[in-house]
Amino acid sequence: MATVAASAEKLAELKAEDAQKTGEEATATVPPSEPAPEKADAGEGSSTEGASKAKETEDVPMSDADDKDKALRAVRQIEFYFADSNLPYDKFMWTLHTANPEHWVPISTVSSFKRMREFSSAGSEWLISSLRAMSDTLEVDEKGENVRRKTEVTEPKGQFERSIYAKGFGDEIPGLQQKLEAYFNQYGRTSAVRMRRVDDTKLFKGSVFVEFDDMSSVEKFLNADPKPTWEGKELLIMSKEAYCEMKIKEKGLTGKAADLRRQSMAGTGRKGFNAFKEMAAQKGDKGKKKAGGKDAAKRQIVLEFLGQKLPVSEEDGGSIKEEDFTYVKGASLKFDGVEGDVSFDEIKGPLKERFPRAPFVQYNKGDTWGLVGFDKALSEDEIAYVKEHIKTLGSKEVTWTLPDGKRRRTNRA
Repeated sequence: MATVAASAEKLAELKAEDAQKTGEEATATVPPSEPAPEKADAGEGSSTEGASKAKETEDVPMSDADDKDKALRAVRQIEFYFADSNLPYDKFMWTLHTANPEHWVPISTVSSFKRMREFSSAGSEWLISSLRAMSDTLEVDEKGENVRRKTEVTEPKGQFERSIYAKGFGDEIPGLQQKLEAYFNQYGRTSAVRMRRVDDTKLFKGSVFVEFDDMSSVEKFLNADPKPTWEGKELLIMSKEAYCEMKIKEKGLTGKAADLRRQSMAGTGRKGFNAFKEMAAQKGDKGKKKAGGKDAAKRQIVLEFLGQKLPVSEEDGGSIKEEDFTYVKGASLKFDGVEGDVSFDEIKGPLKERFPRAPFVQYNKGDTWGLVGFDKALSEDEIAYVKEHIKTLGSKEVTWTLPDGKRRRTNRA
């Protein structure tokens, strides 16, 4: 993963740049784990969850339930900043994330964001304690100064299929974003509620795209009986895919034009920064030039790995061809038996003392197995060390084996 050194001035510049961004949608936070009540906190432009009733005054004392609800909203808001659905598409957050090799981000910076201001009066210790007690996806360092993800960033999948379109919300009023979040939380946890806007004027279109966490919530919303309503009026609802096809038909698009429209809408739904594209561009050859109608000579990129010099192909953004790679037995280990999610630190942490260079971990969220790659073939003692020091992952006992060399033939550069 690319690392960007960011000065305080650069971060301030990026934050100001993000504040001036224009785009079609306003993105909401990840909602609470339990369905939220319909009445949400008021606050124009807020993307925090609508999980509690708005405070009438700052002096009204809060009950334990209110305080727990407030803490949960704060934690979910910060989890959203670091989520796969936001972090790689937010230039300022990505710069913070990559400014530190270990991806620690100052809590003081995150808590200063506009949508965290309502929690400022509770103090930093309250926020730190809430994160440690309530977040399954984030971790706080020992000093309580920084926060980071527990797992590495992965490109979201299935967003298009898990998204719906709904229209009939009228004109924008203060606090509408939170009310919308609270409304959709009734049907299941969502990754984002995006208010759609006119490109030039930023006027709210009265419609939203909502990305749910799972397909069951999508089905629950689309098949709701009675039909979903807003202020007594039935909403126009459909899957995002159905909306896309409707627009293609309305505009009379066919062939390549229709395909491009589908591809555009099936993407992240955002314009602008995309960390995955940025990293792919860095891996590719940026030195392509044409001279006299002919391509200039290309510089060959070579990766040295386990004593081998491997040419990197540009064809798919940077990979090593199968025929160029000689499998080195013992340079990787496979673990099996995982249930739930695994933090990469669960694997890398116990191995730091024995292996100076951190191993590469290949694990997809939800899988029961994964691979750990080292920069050399392991001796029997080193394999025994791994087995002895990592007996469990995600609280479940795992088994370690030498993987079949044919399991993963193509290696990313």
